[in-house]
Parts: sequence; C-alpha cells; structure tokens
Amino acid sequence: MVKICCIGAGYVGGPTMAVIALKCPSVEVAVVDISIPRINAWNSDQLPIYEPGLDDVVKQCRGKNLFFSTDVEKHVSEADIVFVSVNTPTKTRGLGAGKAADLTYWESAARMIADVSKSDKIVVEKSTVPVKTAEAIEKILTHNSKGINFQILSNPEFLAEGTAIQDLFKPDRVLIGGRETPEGLKAVKALKDVYAHWVPDERILTTNLWSAELSKLAANAFLAQRISSVNAMSALCEATGADVTQVSFAVGTDSRIGPKFLNASVGFGGSCFQKDILNLVYICECNGLPEVAEYWKQVIKINDYQKTRFVNRVVASMFNTVANKKVAILGFAFKKDTGDTRETPAIDVCKGLLGDKARLSIYDPQVTEDQIQRDLTMNKFDWDHPLHLQPMSPTTVKQVNVVWDAYEATKDAHAVCILTEWDEFKTLDFQKIYDNMQKPAFVFDGRNIINADKLREIGFIVYSIGKPLDAWLKDMPAGQKSNSTGGTPNTSRRPRGRPPGSKNKSKPPIIVTRDSPNALRAHVLEVSPGNDIVDNLAVYACRRSRGVCVLSGTGTIKNVTLRQPVAAPGGSVVTLHGQFKILFLSGTVLPPPVRRHVAILRKVRMQE
Repeated sequence: MVKICCIGAGYVGGPTMAVIALKCPSVEVAVVDISIPRINAWNSDQLPIYEPGLDDVVKQCRGKNLFFSTDVEKHVSEADIVFVSVNTPTKTRGLGAGKAADLTYWESAARMIADVSKSDKIVVEKSTVPVKTAEAIEKILTHNSKGINFQILSNPEFLAEGTAIQDLFKPDRVLIGGRETPEGLKAVKALKDVYAHWVPDERILTTNLWSAELSKLAANAFLAQRISSVNAMSALCEATGADVTQVSFAVGTDSRIGPKFLNASVGFGGSCFQKDILNLVYICECNGLPEVAEYWKQVIKINDYQKTRFVNRVVASMFNTVANKKVAILGFAFKKDTGDTRETPAIDVCKGLLGDKARLSIYDPQVTEDQIQRDLTMNKFDWDHPLHLQPMSPTTVKQVNVVWDAYEATKDAHAVCILTEWDEFKTLDFQKIYDNMQKPAFVFDGRNIINADKLREIGFIVYSIGKPLDAWLKDMPAGQKSNSTGGTPNTSRRPRGRPPGSKNKSKPPIIVTRDSPNALRAHVLEVSPGNDIVDNLAVYACRRSRGVCVLSGTGTIKNVTLRQPVAAPGGSVVTLHGQFKILFLSGTVLPPPVRRHVAILRKVRMQE
C-alpha cells in the first residue's frame, strides 16, 4: 500500500488529502500537524475549517485510510510521498521584508524530513513558494540525507475557497513539476498515478520544477489583475454614469476574455493573491526587472485604492462623519462559503471606519467573534503564521460588537455595509431593517448583490460599487484618501509648519464663493494649524453647491500649490505662498449649519 503523509492540516492540506483518500481507497493518507487543537478538531464533528462538502468527504474516509495525527515524525518516516503544505508568510523584517516569502517553516520541515527518513522519498511542494525553492530544499535534504535519495516535485494547488471540494473532484488541471532526469521523471509518474485515479490524463500537466513553481504565482497574479482591472473600471463608471455590471457583461462576452473574475467589489482578499503578488514583485526586483515589478505592484495599489474609496464614500455620504454612529457590517470573510478572513477587505474597511470613530456591529455566519477581534488588532502579515505563534491581542476593540443575526446588527444603525456576498443577505427583509434603522438610512453594497432600486423604493439611500450614483451621493464626492485604512499609505498629507515666506503665522486657506454670476467675494479663514475645518467646509459646500474646482492651482484639491494669485472683482488680489486647499464654491457663505463647525476659527474677515 502506498503511504502518503501531508505536513500541515490547513485550508490546503486537509481538503486535498481528504479527497485523495476518498478517490484512492488503496492509498493510506495521514495528515500531521504540531497543533493539537487543530488535529483534535479534524478528528471531531466540528472541523477547523468551513468548506461545503468537506464534512461528508472526511466522514467517509476518517479512520479507514485517512488519519489526522500530531505524531509528525512517525508518519513522515513511514511515508513514500510527503506533501509539505506549511505556511509561507510574507517576511515582516530583514531582507525583502513586506514582499519576500518567509521560508522558515518550509526549511524546518525539510530538515525534519531529512532527519527522520529511513527510506527514499518523494517530497512534494504543495505550499505556494518562490521560484527555485525546490533547489534550496533539495540542498538541505541532500546534505542531511544519510545516503537516502529524495526527489523534489512541485504540485501547486489551484483551489478556490468555497468551491475547494468541487475543484478537487473536477480540476481544470493538475500540475506536476519535476527534474528532467530519469529519477525525476519516475517520481513525476508516481504522483501522476495517484491523481490518475479520478483525473483524466489530459488534465494532468507535467513541466520542469521552475515552470511549475512560477505557474502558481502567475495564475494568482493574473486572477488578481482581472479583479483590480474591473475595480478600476468601477471608479470610472461612477464618475461617468456607466454601469460596471453592464460593462463587465459586454467585455466578458468576448471569447478572448471570458466572464469570470469580472465582478466589481470592495476588493480582493484571501491568503494567496496579495502575498503571491508581493512575492512576484520581489522576485522581479531580485532579477533586475524593476519595470515588471512596478507593473504587478499596481494590482495591489488598485486593490488598496478600492478599499479606501469605499470607506471614503461611506464617510462622505454620512455628512462627512461617522463618529459615534452605528454602522452594521454584513459579512467579514473574504468571500462567501468560507470562514477564512485572511486579507479580507473587511479588515481595512472596518479599520477605516473605526479610525473615524464609528461604532461597528458585525455579523458573519461563519466567522467567530474571537477571529474578528484578532483580525482587527493584529499587525499586517501576522495572520499568516501558525495560530500558536500569532501575537495575542492585548485588548479587544471596544467600538466593535459581534452579533449572530443580521437584524440585530442593523437595529438602530445609521448605515449597512455589505462586505461579503453571502446568499442569505440577498433575501433579508430590508423593509424590516429600514423600519428599525436611524434615518436617513444608508446601504453601501460592496458586492453588488442587492436590488438597489427596490431598496430605494423602501427609502434607503443606496451606494453600489460601479453603479450610477444617487442624487444624494453625487453631491458628496469621496475622492480624498482616508488615513485610517490598512491600504497603501497616503503620502498627500496636510502641509505642516509655516509656509515659505511667512514670518509670524501661517497663511490662511482661501475659499472663494460666487454669490452671483458677476460678483466674487474672497473669504479668508484663519485657522489653527492641523485642524480639519477646511475639510468640513469643503464637504458641506460640495453638498450644497453645484460644483467645485481648483482656481489657478496644480495638484489635487487635497494638496494644491498656487502658481498664480487669485483675483477677485474690484481689483483686490489675494496672494498665497506654499501649499493650500483652494476651492471655488457656488452658493452662499457660511450658512448657520457651518457656523457651528467654525468655532475653532481665530478670525474670519471678508474682502469685497
């Protein structure tokens, strides 16, 4: 009987080995892990991961030819084929920090395999690893082999969480990479014979080691690229009045493109996409390909932009503040039909709203409160280390309440944010939800799963990504970057200190208003450095006015450098130095609602 051992009982190792055991009754499969709680869960009725169909597969095989154990060395020693499916997190320090894959766990596994092995073995890379990793692992095994022969194969997984079991039952392809030597080809055939129990021969592809390793990174990069492409298009659709769903459908009917992965959303997540692209970027940089590296960086930047844009839309729509307002978060997992929260866009969205002092009520049918609190307090990249090595959260986020019912989450809320496309959210009683919410009631659909027109008939103000905007939302631009999300840092910051040419105090920002087509008045607001009064005034003016533009400026409204002075009728001229926020606003000046916001002004003077 062929014996297979898989090191790592996670999202890849567990389901993959369960299906191999089901499809190959003559093969004995052992899944080993050093985590006792995880192995205990695999041996119970409450599996450690949620995946449709997984329970049934495990129950059919467990105790027959499928075993879960913490006795790692015993099963590795007895196995003919050893799969290694351990974490390959992004490095957090040292060379390549923030991009390169950390192969600490892989190297540890390789040294253990070499130490306990007493017979020749085939070692299979199942984790996603950088190109040439097999060469490094081969050196470790060879120098510690004690005369034992090891053959290294690359067999990357191409599973999508939520459909992993179906992907394993009917894979698009199984990729096996090995050395192009007699021993290497023999090892490739041995693994191919395992998959041949249920996978057609034409779907089992064989390549050299390096091609197989790079193919996995390339596949994830291409998929993430499609998501970022349609998300970039969603921003343009909102700006022009186009509908991203219609655009995606039209584009997807082209047989050269196809319809998959063209759904606009709040952003992609999961354990692979961002990590693998960062790894790809690092590999390109190490191989002297900066232009290629920069190309793939843009995929990540657009994803971060999309999350930030969503947060800005929420805040701007709700009168530019969510402070102490209850916001219901429906969905926390990175996609439906999984409880996986790794790199979920919900983390950055929630952190952005919490940074604006919102109170969050979160509901996800498959994510625990402990996991949500851990995600919201954990440092970036710590999530990809084994649970027992992750830093414990010193405190919980007090503004976060995790509930187990969508209606409880939305009760007395000012807004609802849909961040995961769970099917149950499509069938909620939104009339009931509306009746129990604060008014005006907002729905921000980050997955485009609801019928926006029906919700508007109920009374909701609705934002759907990439769809034509409500009249309410059109008057509230959401272009400024939030400094609270976990995405790409905002480098366009408010100028600090005194501008060039000033002596005693900073020059004030200027807001120019038009009371009539033929008359302009310049209003000089002197404010304390560092406060947000100009942002407040600008957003209020955007809501009450027909348009906003920059006068004699360059850059963005957030950060403008004047090249020419601003001229007002009657010959008066206002001259500025340095960088200022300059807005041209139609409408009246400082109506009563705004005056309450300008208590911090030191002086307001008007020039005719």
